[in-house]
Amino acid sequence: MEEEIKKVEKISKEEEYLNGWKRERADFLNYKKEEMERIGQLVKYANEEIILKILPILDNFYLAEKHLPENPKFADGFAQIKNQLCDFLQKEGIEPIEVLGKPFDPNTMEAVGEAEAEAEGGDEGTIVEEVQRGYTMHGKLIRPAKVRVTK
Repeated sequence: MEEEIKKVEKISKEEEYLNGWKRERADFLNYKKEEMERIGQLVKYANEEIILKILPILDNFYLAEKHLPENPKFADGFAQIKNQLCDFLQKEGIEPIEVLGKPFDPNTMEAVGEAEAEAEGGDEGTIVEEVQRGYTMHGKLIRPAKVRVTK
């Protein structure tokens, strides 16, 4: 009888050790999976700093585009360079935030001025001018849009 008790205790300890090992193995696999996801996120947003340095260049293209001379060759070349830059940013997951005619959203926009609703022909709180474009990177806001809002 005593031998059977020792045998059962031994099996019980072995099962306890085995279950402990299984738990540790599962914890390690979960940790490994979480680390891979974290590294993936780091890689996904690694270019954010460089992109933020490129965006002012694109802003200047949009400003200059408004004041282009009537020379069609110059305007076509200018537009082609701007489009190449926009395509590059799009391939990197950068998307502009569409704001004109939409209601003000403090999560993606920064109000830098106001306009009278009657003069602009819009409802109160509607965006009437985009002063500076805002952008998202893979759905994450990297720069809010600067806008004028009707009051």
